[in-house]
Amino acid sequence: MIEEKSIINIKENKFQELMDIYNKAMEKVISYLNGIKTDVKKFYNYDMIDHITYRIKSPESIISKMKKKGYDLNYKELIENVHDIAGVRVICALKSDIYKIRDIIYNIEDIKVIEDKDYITNQKKSGYMSYHLIIEVPIEYEGKIVYIKVEIQIRTMAMDFWATLEHKMKYKSQTKYSDECSKEFIKFAKTLKTIDNKIEKLYEKQYGKDNIVVLKR
Repeated sequence: MIEEKSIINIKENKFQELMDIYNKAMEKVISYLNGIKTDVKKFYNYDMIDHITYRIKSPESIISKMKKKGYDLNYKELIENVHDIAGVRVICALKSDIYKIRDIIYNIEDIKVIEDKDYITNQKKSGYMSYHLIIEVPIEYEGKIVYIKVEIQIRTMAMDFWATLEHKMKYKSQTKYSDECSKEFIKFAKTLKTIDNKIEKLYEKQYGKDNIVVLKR
């Protein structure tokens, strides 16, 4: 494995080598999730997963996060403390689907769930809602099996719409994110939460509540 105590240099080959390992882990998780999507469609004729997005965190963002958190800029600190280098986002239609997907992930033998945060039941003050899992998946590297962390975020389309726009307004804009704007986004989050709940009730009325049984893979 890469010398964990060596200083990070994002221009060196060993940094890119590490990112390639994270990319392999991410691809493995995407394969699992596409399998879930296919199985549910096959057995229930239902698209529980609308779509999947993914990314590897940029080198600049990794270093910036480590500095912000006060971590030493070596590989040991990066591997142990930066959990979202590989990120996968799962977008579904209904809020109840989020918990079904979570339960299926827990039942995948290869996956170790090491952190579980429900920002739907425990919504952030900003209005942000999503379900976060930090998992580890086994990857073969230099003839050995190493476990690599991947962050999975599970959201409804409404939650993703809010989070994407709020992130652009707050972090990507050249203009300062005002208190007024923050308050408006909190109001929008409440509105979208109501919409999610109403759509859920409408679906249950039309098709029943428990039309999908969680599959064990």
